[in-house]
Amino acid sequence: MTTRRVVVTGSSSGIGAATVRRLAADGWSVVAVARREDRLAALADETGCHVVAADITRGVDVERLADEVGSCDALVNNAGGAFGMEPVADGSVEDWAAMYDVNVLGTLRVTQALLPALRAGGGGDVVVMGSTAGFVAYEGGGGYVAAKHAEHALAATLRLELCGEPVRVIEVAPGMVATEEFSLNRFRGDSAAAAAVYQGVDEPLTADDIADCVAWTLSRPRHVNIDLMVVRPIAQAAQHKVARR
Repeated sequence: MTTRRVVVTGSSSGIGAATVRRLAADGWSVVAVARREDRLAALADETGCHVVAADITRGVDVERLADEVGSCDALVNNAGGAFGMEPVADGSVEDWAAMYDVNVLGTLRVTQALLPALRAGGGGDVVVMGSTAGFVAYEGGGGYVAAKHAEHALAATLRLELCGEPVRVIEVAPGMVATEEFSLNRFRGDSAAAAAVYQGVDEPLTADDIADCVAWTLSRPRHVNIDLMVVRPIAQAAQHKVARR
């Protein structure tokens, strides 16, 4: 069998790095994409993946990425993030714009750039890393909620537009996942505030859990499309319903 090639954005940490490790272990030829070259180099040493240092909010970087990748069979749009927890009345326009740029426009840029290669392969996959924030609003989450709603709309629209073509569009929407950087970035480096998000929660999801979900969706028979997978820890019944010790 020919080795399949997958591109994973946001690969320098968290879910992205875990997805690179999992797919490499599953036999994929993995192209890891992120801004931090030192993190990518370490990941390449560990997994044997190919790396491309690129900022998906820059069109010129995405064009270079597409040129370097050439052919590919799957794309995992994982790059994203949340910045700030201020209410809408006090939210930073710059933070909202940055969240929209990386979560939505970044996914758009990379998908547009690699879609010709995915179509040419005769059976490609586009995975969008959404969030339960893409379906339910919560206080302090306005900018991130808006971005993830838009990313969900992007995935749903793309699936409609590609109907009849051999390209699957898959959305994985995690709930509470404890990674080393997501909440820390959101709280601007305040480690105590970041830790409080998961305080008392019995086993929040891990990056490896989400990587497992991505790998499973990609491994389904070609006629099976996992349109949307919502995954939460058992301690989280909904955005506002979390069991804490």
